[in-house]
Amino acid sequence: MGVPAHDERDFLFAKKYDIDIQQVIEVPEKQYATDAWEAWYADKGLCVNSGPYDDLSFDESVEAISKDLLKRNLGDKHTQWRLRDWGISRQRYWGTPIPIIHCESCGDVPVPEADLPVILPEDCVPDGSGNPLNKRLDFLHCKCPTCGQDARRETDTMDTFVDSSWYFLRFASADASGGMVDERANYWLPVDQYIGGIEHAILHLLYSRFWTKVMRDLEVTEISEPFSNLLTQGMVLNEIFFRAEDSGRVSYFNPTDVELIFDESGKRTGQQLIEDGQSVEAGGIRTMSKSKNNGVDPQLLIDRYGADTARFFMMFASPPEDTLAWNDDGVEGAYRFLKRLWRFGYQFQKSIAEGLTLGRAQVSSGKAKALRRDLHILLKQADFDYQRKQFNTVASAGMKMLNTLERIQGAQLNQDEKSILRAEGFGILMKILFPLVPHITECLWNELDFEGDLQYASWPQVDEAALVQDEIELVVQVNGKLRSKITVSASAPKEEVKEIALRDELVQNYIQTQLVKKIVVVPGRLVNIVI
Repeated sequence: MGVPAHDERDFLFAKKYDIDIQQVIEVPEKQYATDAWEAWYADKGLCVNSGPYDDLSFDESVEAISKDLLKRNLGDKHTQWRLRDWGISRQRYWGTPIPIIHCESCGDVPVPEADLPVILPEDCVPDGSGNPLNKRLDFLHCKCPTCGQDARRETDTMDTFVDSSWYFLRFASADASGGMVDERANYWLPVDQYIGGIEHAILHLLYSRFWTKVMRDLEVTEISEPFSNLLTQGMVLNEIFFRAEDSGRVSYFNPTDVELIFDESGKRTGQQLIEDGQSVEAGGIRTMSKSKNNGVDPQLLIDRYGADTARFFMMFASPPEDTLAWNDDGVEGAYRFLKRLWRFGYQFQKSIAEGLTLGRAQVSSGKAKALRRDLHILLKQADFDYQRKQFNTVASAGMKMLNTLERIQGAQLNQDEKSILRAEGFGILMKILFPLVPHITECLWNELDFEGDLQYASWPQVDEAALVQDEIELVVQVNGKLRSKITVSASAPKEEVKEIALRDELVQNYIQTQLVKKIVVVPGRLVNIVI
C-alpha cells in the first residue's frame, strides 16, 4: 500500500529498511507516536500530506481516488463478497444422504442420476455409539457404478442447513417428481416475508441466498433472490434463578418455581424455591434459553388464560423487532382487555335482541360524526401499522376502539345513531383484532350474527369522508399561556376565528380593557392573543 504509518506490513518493512514513515491520516485531537502503527491504523480520520486529497474524510477520499483512477483508466471501485467455507458433512443419521460411493479401484464415485435419490433406512436408532448407518450393512455395502466391484456408501450426511437452504422452493412444488422443483417455484417465489432471529439472519439467510443463486445458475430455477422482505425478530428476556453447589455445579430454576419475597414496604428482599422453601440466587435478566431454564411454557399461559390472551400479550408487549422483557402483569392486562371485549359483545347482543338494527347508514348529528371519525382514524392507523408489521400498535388501536365503542354506548345520541355506530364500529374492531385473537373474535362474530365467517370477511375500508371534520377545537392563548378552547368551523377564515376567540368569555376575563396588539392564528391548532 505504501503507507507505513497506517499499514502493518508496510510499517514493518519500513522499520527493517530504515525508510521514513510519513503520516497521511490525521484524527483530530489525537497524537500518535511513530512506533505505534496500530494506533495510527485503527482510526478513520482526515487525509494529510496527500496532495489533492488533503482534508478529505475516509468516505470522501475513497470516492475521490476511485474517480481519479477511473479517469486515468487505471482502475475502478469494486465491492467483493466472500462466502466463508461451509463444512456440510455431519457424522449423523438424520441429515440428507451424500450421494457418493467409495471404491478401492475407482475412488470416490458419484451415485448415477438414475439411482437418485439415495433413501436412508427409517428404522435406525441413534444410541450414542456412533453413526448407526455404519452398522446397517444392507445400506453400507453396494456395487461400484463404474467397475461393478464391491464398494461402500458414504455414511456421513449433510448438515440440516442444506435442507433449510432450499425447502421454501420445494414447498412450492412439493409433489414434483422430475427434479428438485418444477415451474411452480418460479410462480410462487420469492417468499414475501422472511421472519427469524438474528442467528438466522447471519446463517440461514446467507446460505439460502447462496443456494438459490446456485440453483439459478444450474437453471433449476429462474429466481435470483429467495426472499423479498426481512424481519429480524427481537429476543425475549426473563429473570434467571440459580444455586451454586460446593462441587462447582450450578443448578438453574424456572421463574415459575420461584417465589419472590417482599418486605412491608413492597421492596423485594429475596427469593426462594417453592419446592423446598430455601433461598436461590438471582442472576439478572437474560435471554430466555434452555440452559438457564428461564423460559416460559406457552402451554401454561394457554391453560390459565387461553390462547388468545397469550397471543395478544406477546403482540402488544413490544414491536416484533425489539427485545421483550417478560412480565406476567402484562398477561393479566391482556386478559382483562379480552374480558371487556367479551362483555361488550354480550351487551351488544342484548341490544340486538331489543330490536336495534345492524344495518349501516349515515349519521347526521355532530356528536355522532365525531365518534364515527374517531373509529375511522383508529382503523386507518391499524391498517397502516399492519402494513409495517407494528402489531403492538395494532393492539393499542383495538383497545382505543373499544374505549370509543363504550363511549358511544353512554353517549347522548338517538337510538338509531347509537345502533349504527356500534354495529359498524364493532364489526371493524372484530376484523382488526382477528389476526391477533382469532378465536374470541370469530366466536363473537358468529354469536352476533354478522354475515358469513370472519376469516373470509373483506378487510374494512376507511371512509375518507368520515375523516373530514366539520368543526375543530382550537387552543386559545393570551400572551402564550393557555386560557381557553374554542370550537369553530373547519373552513372558517382567520378573521372569523379571531372574532370567536376574542368573544370567548374566559379570554375576555384576561384581556378586559387592555389593548390587543396582535392575534396569531395557527390553522388547526391554536390562536395566540398578544396584549
